[in-house]
Amino acid sequence: MPLASPRRWAAAAGAAVLLASLGAAPTANADLPDDTEFYVPQPNHDAKRQIADLTRRGRKADAALVREIIETPTAVWVESGSPKKAEQQVRQVTRQAAGKGTVATLVIYNIPFRDCAQYSSGGATTMAEYKAWIDGVVRGIGDRQVLVALEPDGLGIIPHYTNLDGQLEWCRPDEADAATAAAERFEMLNHAVDAFAALSRTKVYLDGTHNGWLNVGDAADRLLKAGVAEADGFFLNASNYQHTQNLVQYGTWLSSCLAYVTEVSAGDFGSCGNQYWSGGPANGWTGVALDPAKIWSDTAADPTASTAGINSRYASILGDVEPSKTFIIDTSRNGQGPWIPTAEQTAAFPDPQTWCNPPDRGIGPRPTADTGHPLVDAYVWIKVPGESDGQCSRGLGTGDDVVDPIWGQVDPDAGVWFPEQALELARLAVPPLN
Repeated sequence: MPLASPRRWAAAAGAAVLLASLGAAPTANADLPDDTEFYVPQPNHDAKRQIADLTRRGRKADAALVREIIETPTAVWVESGSPKKAEQQVRQVTRQAAGKGTVATLVIYNIPFRDCAQYSSGGATTMAEYKAWIDGVVRGIGDRQVLVALEPDGLGIIPHYTNLDGQLEWCRPDEADAATAAAERFEMLNHAVDAFAALSRTKVYLDGTHNGWLNVGDAADRLLKAGVAEADGFFLNASNYQHTQNLVQYGTWLSSCLAYVTEVSAGDFGSCGNQYWSGGPANGWTGVALDPAKIWSDTAADPTASTAGINSRYASILGDVEPSKTFIIDTSRNGQGPWIPTAEQTAAFPDPQTWCNPPDRGIGPRPTADTGHPLVDAYVWIKVPGESDGQCSRGLGTGDDVVDPIWGQVDPDAGVWFPEQALELARLAVPPLN
């Protein structure tokens, strides 16, 4: 059956198969118009301290840059507490947003074994506890207009999960039942999708990872298992740094793969073109892996940046079927694209941790529903720029208080304000702040 949701907010209509959609003019969504204003939450207190300190030291231009960060709409993370506490937090945020005529973006981040007990470990302890907590969040939203990004990493990191290639993945916490953990992850996500889908003015998106992570077919398989047919779509690049244009390509392929495996050839994920082999009719099936450091397009002369083969492949297998699942993109820190360590850094660091407080990055496009792409509902800031990814060690140690050789200090814990990184992100923003 078609993946277009039978509910509420209609997906952006008329996406031509791929090539046309990537260059289309802005298309208004009836319920999320181009001029939608997103909610600006209360700022991080340490950000305000940094602004005051910079101002006191006469660095007014830098203070203004950091102020731009906290005055820009960002998501509110709901990630702990009892169902009642979560309900109260969400009710307060969504009421404030509605009172200002804005739309809140909520990140729901409390699933058991989240982040596989790494830097952002935590979450509910049982499936029953998680379902009750989700129900509390749902009560807090009510009939107010909200975007929900459901469980970042929730489909990229699954405990005791065997992927489409038959490989058992690395996340294998001892506390999780190896026989049931993966199935329980999908059951919990389906419960959450159904709960949010029942709300009249909530758009819910599942984790589609990003173009530097899962291949398209694998991501599509996980999304379907998690209930994307009943969700509005998926989100990309949460807390990551991939180029916006590449993410639009990847998201379009993912939406196209979902359409293909549900409307054309059931379960044929292997035929979905992906970023790790670019072959297709347009290039005589001479594929290579695409380079995430480069900007991808159909007209790129460099084979490692050319998407013509993949796009022509989808056009040939989809026929008259058009992709319909829409997506949102986290553009909070992708202005400079992903960090590619130098040869010297790669040799020096056992694990460069390219996702963890990378240097020389910049803020990306500002949040907007006017994206210019029929399948892209919005650019949003899921990650709060300036908040740390965690105590990055680059593989040079374990535990707390390991000095990050990139920054020459012990990085703040995940979610704690990182003044040096915040200022660098602001200075290197693309497009520029101010």
